[in-house]
Amino acid sequence: MRTLLSNLTDLGQVTIAAVIFGAGLPAIFAFGIRFRAEAETADGGTPRQVALAVSTLCFSIVMAAVVIGVLFIAKGFLATRLGIHLFGA
Repeated sequence: MRTLLSNLTDLGQVTIAAVIFGAGLPAIFAFGIRFRAEAETADGGTPRQVALAVSTLCFSIVMAAVVIGVLFIAKGFLATRLGIHLFGA
């Protein structure tokens, strides 16, 4: 029974990660595109500052997730070749 509960807990964690990274990051990127388009179609030729700030925040979140993902994948290489220990490697 303990093994079953452990496996279900692990499955839940993988499912949550898949939803966040599989659907969440593309959704955040889409919101960034939407707000960027709204910022550039402002009346009078001046960009809307709030829409521009929100789009920049969305793109920053996506870029940070990509960089962290690449570093996580390369953590073994970084630890053995360069001596940089990230994520407990």
